[in-house]
Parts: sequence; structure tokens; C-alpha cells
Amino acid sequence: MSDTWFDRHRPRLDAAVAAIASREYYSAFDESPSPRVYGEEAAPQGRAAFDAWLGAEFPAATPGADGTVATERSPYGFDLGVRYPRVTAVDELLAAAAAGMRAWREVGPDGRAGVCLEILDRLHARIFEIANAVQHTSGQAFVMAFQAGGAHALDRALESIAYAWIEMSRTPRTTLWEKPGRGEPLRMEKTFTVVPRGVALVIGCNTFPTWNSWPGLFASLVTGNAVVVKPHPGAVLPLAITVQACQEVLAEAGFDPHLVTLAAEERDDRLAATLARRPEVRIIDFTGGNAFGEWLETHAEQAVVFTEKAGVNTVVLDSTSDFAGMCQNLAFSFSLYSGQMCTAPQNVFVPAGGIETDQGHKTVDDIAAGIGGALDRLLGDDARAVELLGGIVNEDIPARVDKAAGTGRVLVASREVRHPAYADATVRTPLLVALTADDADAYANECFGPVAYLIETSETDESIALFGLTVTRHGAMTASVYSTSDQIVDEMREAALEVGVALSENLTGSVFVNQSAAFSDFHGTGANPAANATYTDGAYVASRFRVVQSRRHV
Repeated sequence: MSDTWFDRHRPRLDAAVAAIASREYYSAFDESPSPRVYGEEAAPQGRAAFDAWLGAEFPAATPGADGTVATERSPYGFDLGVRYPRVTAVDELLAAAAAGMRAWREVGPDGRAGVCLEILDRLHARIFEIANAVQHTSGQAFVMAFQAGGAHALDRALESIAYAWIEMSRTPRTTLWEKPGRGEPLRMEKTFTVVPRGVALVIGCNTFPTWNSWPGLFASLVTGNAVVVKPHPGAVLPLAITVQACQEVLAEAGFDPHLVTLAAEERDDRLAATLARRPEVRIIDFTGGNAFGEWLETHAEQAVVFTEKAGVNTVVLDSTSDFAGMCQNLAFSFSLYSGQMCTAPQNVFVPAGGIETDQGHKTVDDIAAGIGGALDRLLGDDARAVELLGGIVNEDIPARVDKAAGTGRVLVASREVRHPAYADATVRTPLLVALTADDADAYANECFGPVAYLIETSETDESIALFGLTVTRHGAMTASVYSTSDQIVDEMREAALEVGVALSENLTGSVFVNQSAAFSDFHGTGANPAANATYTDGAYVASRFRVVQSRRHV
């Protein structure tokens, strides 16, 4: 079965491998939820499948579970009430996860790739169900949940599988080794086997439960490891559906379905910390806050730990040939999912004397007014605004926005937006606050949510220097520069290389700094404190396995 699936999905794998090499545009899964693409029945059927989970017990057979937990509340104002097995016996869970690894190892890279590609196909068939689950656990608006939580997450998973398949295929499975000598040469037959490291642990996040979890999950699974999926208590359903699809395909192919298991918990169980220090757990993928990410890096000594944490994303304004486009692009970037993204811009450094533009000289207040006007155009209509802003996922965020408003002069106030479909949803527009270079106490740390700072500096050179300093100390996932000067752009490129952060230059169209394209853009670099790995490259997958050889005389 696994070989049949490999042959069936080989064209998609080959296309992904080619895209990785060229870095050109490629997407295997259509990002439009239009009925013209997916058919008239796909959306209502997906919504009905999601609704059927509400208040129900999720049919997961999890070894080591006792009783159930229901921990999810939609940011749109209602409890999901889905009940999942609560893991209490970690020994039993990990033993069950590891039990099927020998057979999974023996099927080889092609067989494992075939199974994983078939899982992606099954998940794609449930994309509307998954999109609803992502929307009502993360707070993303539906279209974003469909794209980021569905199609783009599938692309990132495929990218991960493709990279892993490339790395596993570098070494032949068998070879005949001959060493010339006097008389007959020495001959040996050698066998090389991809051997997994052990049990992998995926620790999910609340904001992007699939997009941030699937790359690690599939990188570990396709390289032969069993995977324990530990969702964030606020976003279990998207990963429960994922585990269900994995187990169904594994069982159909004749493998132990517990090669992928769901580990749900009560909010105070600290299950991730318990699992992370177990000797059986040899790989950990984590997305979340700095405190726990750094704890994992320090204390999970037996495991290879991949972390994506918090950073301070920066924009340097020097000049622009399209002032309106710049303001519109920044306004959209601040607004998308209410800034609840690891890639969202926060710090905007600008010379106190203003900048030169195609509309003449613009003061700092003019820039703020331009961004404010663009925000009004984007978000002035509540019904349209909520489709960009989504819902606030964490109840601490509104207080954080209010606190940020007290750190400086408010240039654009944040307002509450009434959601036309979900009266109990919390929706806020972005806040823009004026600071100076001396206000590092306010801007030098991530303020997660719809908050941005317009920070006055003496000149662009100081802006670039402060950018480098904050990223070196606190990390960043993205950076951006606006300048008509080739010299300034070159200086910013060099600064970005020095501190190891991806740079976007003069974005004024429909590409935004907080979005990245699978197969072309690397998400994170692993070269600054915000993340120690990138989605996706060879380093992200290659340390999840080892090649072990045997040899014999011929």
C-alpha cells in the first residue's frame, strides 16, 4: 500500500523537490475556498463536520489516557465542548508510541513518504472542516484559517516531507565497495539504513495550530520517528483531526496507528514539560513564548529541540517612491489577524526630521496620518474589518493594548469592533504609539497583539543600528526597509545578514512582510534568538535521523 501511494503521489513530490531547488512559485493545494475550486458542497459539508464535533467526545484511542478534557473556547465567544482523552500515564503513552517504530523504519524512505503524502491528501479532503476548527480555536477569520491553517499549512508539510526525502535519499541503500590491490580487489557489500532518533514531541500553539505543527510532525514521521502531538489546550481540535487522519492512513497501510498519538491535557497539567524530559523523547518541536522555549532548550538535554519563540520585528523608514503604497502595506501588515503573528511588524524606526517621498517631505505626524488613513480605509466598515482582524485569541491582549497606549503619544487609537456574526467576539483595531529612541523599555520586547510603535531616531543610521541591537538581543522573525537609496538598502541588507533575519525591501503591493511562501521563503532563520531553526531546510530535517551501516565480504 505504501509503495502504491508513493507511486501515486510521486508527481507531487517531484514538483515539490523541483520548487525547493528553484525557489520559484509552487503550491500543491489551492488557497481559494471558492465553490468554483472545491465544489458547491465542500464548504457546507466542512462546516457540518465541524459542528458535529461541538459538545461531542472525539473518538481518539490514546494509550495512557484516563477520562476526558474539554478546554477550548472559540475567540468568537462560545465553548467548543469537544472532549478528548486526557493523558495521565506517560509511560504507557510513550511505550505505545514507540512500539511500531521498527516496522515503520523497515519500510524505508519511499514507503514512509508515500504514507505521509497520502495523509496530506486526506487532510486536504477535510480542508473546510480544518479551516472551521482553526478559525474557532485561533480566532483567525475564516479565509485566513482556510489559507494559513489549511492550504498553506499543507504546502509547508509537503515542503518538509520533500526536504526529508531528499536528505534520506542522498545515501544509497546498498552498494558494492571495491578497493583495488594486488590480485583480486577487496570487495564488500554495504547496507545503509535510515534510523530514526526516537519518539518526537510536537508542542502546538494557540494561534497557528496546524501551520506551526505540521512541518515538524511530518519531518519527524517521514524520517521514521513516532510522534506525540501535544496541542495547546485552547487549540486541540485542528490537531486532533490531524492525528485522526494520520492514524487512519497508518492503519490502512498495515502500521501501528499509535505511531502518531494525541496527548491532550488540562490547562494546568504541564504535560509538555513532563514529556519533554523523558529519555524516550529525542526530538521536540515547539512554538510559543520565550520562557518555555528557553526552558526546553536548556532542560531537554536528551532531545534535538527546534524552537520558534518571540521576537521584535522591525521596519526602517528612510524614504519611499510610493508613500500611499507604503502606508497601505504597513496598515495591512499591522491589521492582519490583529498582529497575533510571530511575523507581524512592531517597531517602525523613522528619522525625527521625517522622510522624503513621492508626495514631498513627510513629517513623523504625516506618516502617522498616512498609516491612520490607510487603516480607516481597511477597517472603517466593521463587517469587512473582522474578515481581516479576526478575533483576539488571548484575554490578556486587550489589557496589553491599553497598557501600550500609556507608553507614549497615541497616534492611532485602537477601537473595539462589533462582529456582525459573533456578538461575543473580542475584536480590536491596531494601536500606533509614538516613541523615541530612548524608550527601549517599551519597544525592545515583543508586545503580542495589535500594537505598533513609530519610533523617532536621529537619522537612518541610528535606525539601522537600533534594529541590529534589538534583534541581536531579542530576536526577530522579519525585518523591512523603505528607502529610495541603494546605499541605505545595502546597509540594511548587511545589518540583516549580521543579525540573521529575513529582510523585505520596499513592499508597496500585495506582498506583506508577515507572510511567507512555502518552497520559496524561509520562515525564520535559526540565526537569532527568535528561532533556532527555519521552516524549511536540510538542517531542519537531517538531524531527525541517522544513517547506520552494515558491511560484509563478497
